[in-house]
Amino acid sequence: MIIIGCDFHPSTQTIAWRNTETGECGQRELKHDGEAQAFYRSLQGQKVRVGMEATGHARWFERLLAECGMELWVADAAQVRAAATRKQKTDKRDAELLLELLSDGRLEKMRIHLPTPAERDARRLVLHRHRLVQMRTRVMNQLQAIALNEGLRKKRALWTKAGLEQLLGLELMPWAATAREDLLGLLEGLNRRIAELDRAVEKEAEARPEVRRLRTQHGVGPIVGLLYVLTVLDPTRFDSSRQVASYLGLIPTERSSGERQRLGHLSKQGNAVLRGWLTEAAHVAVRYDAGWRRQYVRLAMKKNRSIAAVAIARKLAVRLWWMWKLGLDYGQIVESGSHAG
Repeated sequence: MIIIGCDFHPSTQTIAWRNTETGECGQRELKHDGEAQAFYRSLQGQKVRVGMEATGHARWFERLLAECGMELWVADAAQVRAAATRKQKTDKRDAELLLELLSDGRLEKMRIHLPTPAERDARRLVLHRHRLVQMRTRVMNQLQAIALNEGLRKKRALWTKAGLEQLLGLELMPWAATAREDLLGLLEGLNRRIAELDRAVEKEAEARPEVRRLRTQHGVGPIVGLLYVLTVLDPTRFDSSRQVASYLGLIPTERSSGERQRLGHLSKQGNAVLRGWLTEAAHVAVRYDAGWRRQYVRLAMKKNRSIAAVAIARKLAVRLWWMWKLGLDYGQIVESGSHAG
């Protein structure tokens, strides 16, 4: 078998390789202008295992190795960095470190769970819609600023038919009028496109039984349910609800020593978009759950509403995990009286 430690960058990669049967080894830099593709295709037909850190812009590389019939191990970058004993960091040292971790089997314990291409594409649908909504918000804020500068303060009513007529009726300077027309055109296009994506998200959510089950929880719609499923991927890969909360970045940082415990802000090590959607869903969930509502009010009075909402978001993430893992809907999980059943 040939094992390869790959330090991957957008335009190049540095590899350290070893043939476990002959003992032959080497190191080289490959450019992503065809050189890297030619190198891996030259090894096609042999048993090859490649180890690399989790990184972005590597989808083409994963497809290339799959086409060549090679095995790819993607490891948690933080764990790989923690395994480095020297303070000198170079591309060659990183490749050698990955090769060493592959050789002694430690990299296998650092491997992360990779989604399938279909799951990645469905996640892209949700994230694409999210980015367009952010763009629409910026456009709407600019239109609100134009209206406020002319003394038109309508807040949400600005987007009604009457409000838009008033906005169009404002007498503006030439470039301000041009900005208004351009922004209104962008808003119309974004609204139309987001509506199409909403239908696509609804269709994708309805096609997944686990998402339909999670949607029985108050506050969880097709977007939150679908993104939760596409982020967690498999509930059985977590041994406890604490691991789920940690994976989503909904636990505090901690610097404790001896008898002194110090808890900080959220670790925010998970999916930031899902964490934000869970926090928004928590505001709806507390309206229907008396116990959560009492906890939310108590924390809001003791701390602030933001901290209270995040605390409920963590409880919501844990409940969704149990619902998915146990195959129970909202009514059944509430009747059980305990997430553990």
